[in-house]
Amino acid sequence: MADPSTYRPSPGTIPDAPGVYKFRDPGGRVIYVGKAKTLRSRLNSYFADVSGLHPRTRQMVTTAASVEWTVVSTEVEALQLEYNWIKEFDPRFNVRYRDDKSYPVLAVTMNEEYPRLHVYRGARKKGVRYFGPYAHAWAIRETLDLLLRVFPARTCSAGVFRRHGQIGRPCLLGYIDKCSAPCVGKVSAEEHRAIVEDFCDFLSGKTDAMVRRLEKEMAQASSELEFERAARLRDDIGALRRAMEKQAVVLGDGTDADVVSFAFDELEAAVQVFHVRGGRVRGQRGWVVDRLEDAGESPVGLLVDQFLSQFYGDQAELGDDVAAAVPREVLVPELPPDAEAIAEWLSGLRGSRVQVRVPQRGDKRALMETVERNAKESFTQHKLKRAGDLTARSAALQELQDQLGLDTAPLRIECIDISHIQGSDVVASLVVFEDGLARKSEYRRFALREAATEGDVASIAEVVRRRFAKYAGESGGQDQPPGIDPDTGKPRRFAYPPNLLVVDGAGPQANAAADVLADLGVTDVAVIGLAKRLEEVWLPAEPEPAILPRTSEALYLLQRVRDEAHRFAVAYHRQKRAKRMTMSELDDVPGLGQTRRAVLIKHFGSVKRLRAASVEEISEAPGIGRATAQAVHNALNEGLAK
Repeated sequence: MADPSTYRPSPGTIPDAPGVYKFRDPGGRVIYVGKAKTLRSRLNSYFADVSGLHPRTRQMVTTAASVEWTVVSTEVEALQLEYNWIKEFDPRFNVRYRDDKSYPVLAVTMNEEYPRLHVYRGARKKGVRYFGPYAHAWAIRETLDLLLRVFPARTCSAGVFRRHGQIGRPCLLGYIDKCSAPCVGKVSAEEHRAIVEDFCDFLSGKTDAMVRRLEKEMAQASSELEFERAARLRDDIGALRRAMEKQAVVLGDGTDADVVSFAFDELEAAVQVFHVRGGRVRGQRGWVVDRLEDAGESPVGLLVDQFLSQFYGDQAELGDDVAAAVPREVLVPELPPDAEAIAEWLSGLRGSRVQVRVPQRGDKRALMETVERNAKESFTQHKLKRAGDLTARSAALQELQDQLGLDTAPLRIECIDISHIQGSDVVASLVVFEDGLARKSEYRRFALREAATEGDVASIAEVVRRRFAKYAGESGGQDQPPGIDPDTGKPRRFAYPPNLLVVDGAGPQANAAADVLADLGVTDVAVIGLAKRLEEVWLPAEPEPAILPRTSEALYLLQRVRDEAHRFAVAYHRQKRAKRMTMSELDDVPGLGQTRRAVLIKHFGSVKRLRAASVEEISEAPGIGRATAQAVHNALNEGLAK
């Protein structure tokens, strides 16, 4: 544990001005980013009596090895710079408000030529509009089923869309008028996009105007004696009203607002957000995050500050309709210390005035209490799970340190696994666990060629060499911390070593990995092998394995790491094998390389369709000339004749 006094700046050198500061660990990695109205006051608070700090703040300052700062002119500039640095460096001690991936949303792919409506779970993507989250996927499908008769937009996947375009017939939804069938040209791309934009407007809250427009069209059709059209419009209006009834009116004045509330303890906080558009609740989101408390700050005000800057910064960055992502009003349980600066920043994102305020009475206060109850309930459920999870992970890391004789607990563990079938399509996976949890953004996979015919031991050695070669070269310099690009000062990807490297296998695999690290001059990484048969832990150069108790939390953690590496490796192996088998019939075609084989499969969808195509149709694929098309046609049809 580091002593913060060893890197504390002299009090007189810290400016008494607004700014943003960064704490770095001994490897140069940014572990925390914060902002302050006065840098001097804020930074001095971190170097007070360590025992009086918040537990996670204490862990941060004892992990860090240096602190640096940047002075800015205004609090709004500090807010923007803090947000940019958190996005750039992804510091491990900053509160991270990730979109909850467990709830389904209705996604509209506005970034495609023919936008698609579909149920989606996962990280948000740029150019896609999201509505929800919904409690259940069936709720989205029920809403879609009601609205498709009014907004007949595409809901099929890219493969189905392409296939029906090739055969020239729409799917069932196209025949029953629940899709405008752009795949066969019933509507143009512009007409289809207009349908999708009307659909988005309806879900965004512009419901009354749309119903009034349809009622006007119905009356006009009736007056012109077009009774069939009038009846269809009447049914459309009924469908829209049934969809609107599913969303309760909570604010009668048609307010556009987000209502935010928190529940927390010393370690973590739960946040709940209700998205109200046009007075109706359009969606709900929830997170549970780690807390890091700055001295002297109100805990609720600090949580509000961190949430508003990160959440709305991400929403504005990913969304095309910023006005829909950032509402006119944000209702919070307590104003943050820099409420005026945040309101000014949000107004700049939206392009019009945004209010951040605490509701005092009436419907808005009642809704805030409802959101608060949801946050407390969510946090109670989380704590029931956390009680076992945090204790188990801490015990596992401490036990690994004791059993393996490590200097520190292995906060970062990497694991390597090899997958193949009788030496073909040899691949490897490398998974990363930090603080006992999977960090999937840093997973890596390797296609092995050099050691593919020499067995798993040689494959392990190749992966370790490829993983650590760059790190070993960088860590030799003295002018710049390892992992930091000297030109930009930013961290390089995957530039930090693990505390513990686990390889799937016994003594030979562990020895091979240790030998490679020794050759590269990497001395700060412990290596073990984990054998599947009896779950034996093999240390390099040891003739006998270590046997951890069957009920050991350390063994459970190692098993989870190894199983995750195995899953990731097998998935990659199956992907490569399927791709090879799909194109195997094209391997012997002269002049046809891997790239053009992939182009043909993508163009036709399968080898079966490619075999049925004529030479002229094959030559229409991008990059395929007449001679190559003839060779492909001959090879596939000769193979069929045999």
